[in-house]
Formats: sequence, C-alpha cells, structure tokens
Amino acid sequence: MNPKIIAVDFVSSLKGWYRSKGTLFWSLAFPIMLILIFGAIFSGVGSTKYTLPVQDLDNSSWSHTFVSTLSNISIFKVEKVSADENISAYVKDKNLAGALVIPKGFGDTISRSFIDKNVSVNVSFYYDPSSNSASVIQSVVTSTLEEYNMRLSGGHRIIGVNQVSTIGKKFNYIDFFVPGMIGFTLMQTCIYGSIERNTKYRKDGILRKLLTMPVTRTEWILAKMLFMLFLSFVSTVAIILVGILVWGMTVNINLITIVIIIANSFLFSGLGMVISRFVKEEETADTAAGAISFPMMFLAGTFFPLEMMPAFLQSFAKILPLYYVNEGLRNAMIYLDSDKAIFNMIIVLVFAIIFFVAGVLLTKWKED
Repeated sequence: MNPKIIAVDFVSSLKGWYRSKGTLFWSLAFPIMLILIFGAIFSGVGSTKYTLPVQDLDNSSWSHTFVSTLSNISIFKVEKVSADENISAYVKDKNLAGALVIPKGFGDTISRSFIDKNVSVNVSFYYDPSSNSASVIQSVVTSTLEEYNMRLSGGHRIIGVNQVSTIGKKFNYIDFFVPGMIGFTLMQTCIYGSIERNTKYRKDGILRKLLTMPVTRTEWILAKMLFMLFLSFVSTVAIILVGILVWGMTVNINLITIVIIIANSFLFSGLGMVISRFVKEEETADTAAGAISFPMMFLAGTFFPLEMMPAFLQSFAKILPLYYVNEGLRNAMIYLDSDKAIFNMIIVLVFAIIFFVAGVLLTKWKED
C-alpha cells in the first residue's frame, strides 16, 4: 500500500469537489435542509394539541365532570358539539381525526353502578381510519377512561368505548398509505428522470445536436413527457397490484384518479425540467432532485399526518403540489368523495400547467 498514491488521489478528489460550485453547494445545502425540516417537524411533537370534539347527549353532572377531565389533558383541545349535529359528518367535513359522543343515560348508569355492579355504558369514538392521529387520541381517551373507572369503582369497568369509523366501509391503514406512495413514487420518477436526462444530454452535447435534426423542441419534449407518463402508469399499476395481492387493500380506479396521475406526471416532469435548467453538472443532478423531492415527501402528508407538525409547517404543506396529489388520490380512490377529489384535481392541473409551461420555456438546446 502506497500512502502517497492514496493522499494524491484524495487531494485530487477534494479539489474537484470544491472547484465544482454546484457539487459544493448541494453537498452542504442538502443535509442542512434535512435537519431544518426534521427539526421543525419533531421539535413541536411534545407540545402537539389534538382537537377533540365532544358531543354530550346526556348533559348530566357526571358527563360534565368527564368532559372537564378531558379538558384538563394537555394534548387535548376539547371542542363542544351541539346535540343536533351529525357527528360522523362533522368529523369528515372538518377533516378531524376523531370525536367523542357521550350517550344519554351516561350519568344514570354511573349512579346505578354503585348499587348494581353489572351495569355499564359505552361512549362512542368516531374516528377517521386514515389519520395516524386518531390512534393517538383513542389511546389517550382509553387511558383516561381506565383512570376514571378506577376512581369510580376501584377498577371495575363501568365505562367503555365503542369505535365507529366515519367511513362506511372498513379500511386498513395500507389503503390510505398507498395513494400517498403512488404520488411520492411518481414525483420521484418524473423529477429524477427529467433532471438526469436533461443534464446528461446537455453534457454529452445531444441537445446541441438536436438543432441539426428535423425535429422541433415541442415534439421532442412531448415525446419525453409521454414516456414519463408511461412510466407513471407502470409504477401505479405495480403499486396497486402489490397492495391488492399482498395486503388485500381496497382501491377504486375512476376518471378523477386517472386525470390526477396524468397531471402529476406532467407537473413533476415540468418541475424536473425547471430544476435541470439550473443544474449544469450531471454529478449534482441527483442531489438537486433530492433537495426538492425530500422536503415535499415529508411535509406533504405522505407519511406524517399534518396534525403532528407545527402550525406554520401545516400551512406551508398546503402550498406544495404533492399535498394536493396525495389528497386528491385519497379522496378519489379511498373516500370516494368526488367533490374534494375534483377540487384537489383542479389544483393539481393548475400546478401541472404552470410547471410544464415553465419547463418547456426554460429548456434550451443552445448552450448559454
């Protein structure tokens, strides 16, 4: 082993690193960006408050005491709901994780339990199965009820919990996870594909040579877009088939789903073309793509529920195109909520038009 050869090669690599402005920038910017994002997400986890609507149909001293107990729990922001509200619709309309309903006879049952140990009553927890926050809220409510039962009877179960899904059909978490994975996978495929292709073609001089060929820039870009769209559908079919065959997931494919997938492909392909206009070295293409796609992946509700993030990040997430792709696919494929699905689809289409047009205008065959 020759230490001199090792040292010379190391110094050569080091010089190549700091002489490339793009490589130097992205090597430092990417890790800094990640620590800022994850720090912002998880710094507020301990102080996260969950909205818990409570519908008190009993309106007794016992139910008031129980609601007061819930209000004293630091992670809950208890919101009283009038008795004439449809609690299931209330949770869905306000995009809440869950709500609690105290039934009539709640107080009477507790009073009778001091004489008859066999009586019991159940509160109802209405929850959105797609929300990770629902399991957190339910866990805290269940623990609170156990403590409440301990105070009332020394541990004998008087009050229990009925779980009621706000979605008529029962779904597993995988059913809600897969639409987010489709949106994220298509984003990665289209952004990385566009950036890698354009930077490689520019470096190899292929873009310059296209000027001498009987093909217009619009024809060339559209051909590449159609190829990325083909890859998008292949990826989508693969994810759905594995989800159905391996996990037994439930999925609905409709026109809105197809339109969102098409718009998603053009959106992120266009975004990739915009980024590649400012990435000159092929070596920095992947880092630049990651610097754009990774923040969206974690902030747009693909894996983490928005409720667990600080308020300013929740607001920021709603300006990211991937957020509307994820929400649109979930509403179209899982909830079958056509109104919300169409709303998200329109926003995705607007993003797609903006980024695709910008990408086409910024893609140059001539060198600057």
